[in-house]
Amino acid sequence: LDIPTPAWARIGKMEDLNDAVARTGLPAVLKTRRDGYDGKGQQVVRELGEAREASERLLAACPAGLVCESLVDFVAERSAIAARGVGGEVRVYPLVTNVHEGGILRRSTVDPHQGSRSEREAQRAVRALLDELEYVGVLALEMFELASGELLANEFAPRVHNSGHWTIEGAVTSQFENHLRAIVGWPLGETEATGRVTMTNLIGQAPPTPELLADARAHVHLYGKSPAPGRKIGHVTHVA
Repeated sequence: LDIPTPAWARIGKMEDLNDAVARTGLPAVLKTRRDGYDGKGQQVVRELGEAREASERLLAACPAGLVCESLVDFVAERSAIAARGVGGEVRVYPLVTNVHEGGILRRSTVDPHQGSRSEREAQRAVRALLDELEYVGVLALEMFELASGELLANEFAPRVHNSGHWTIEGAVTSQFENHLRAIVGWPLGETEATGRVTMTNLIGQAPPTPELLADARAHVHLYGKSPAPGRKIGHVTHVA
């Protein structure tokens, strides 16, 4: 689809490692093909011995195999979230800027007045992906932005996405409503942001709710999950 990606190669068995590293170079990221999320099933490797050790361990955990991907020196992480209806109608949300720590999304920010080259390219890419798959519903395409402004697609999630939770209060129509509109064949809602929006994930445990609500602009969402290290248990959205 003419959507640039980092250099990558498949690793199905240990014998594939040398060829994969020759293609991607080092440093690289090893990723399991299944059951990876929030940094799980991934490891950055910087030299061949480290790559061998990590490949053996990850292949034992994921017999389906690995992907070896070149490590990208990016200036920002972006996500393009869009909905496609049964009849092919597409609506794209404003480009999201994301900050991850330890492989877990910490914060997403949306500026409703972007209109940049990056946003235009992201919209083109996510539309091409939706149409090629004849996809129905909401999909998120995650990308790295380079210093040159070029976007490299990292992965896509065929579902509503954590980096789109800001849309509940921060967009004319939330990603959840547009997902339902899409799959039942209703017209899609407008995706414009209603202001400058920041969504912060609550990781591990949440401060007392009254403290979170001390800011009158805060919209607090708690998921009813038990506190645990690295677990997303809620998020707070601010719309300026």
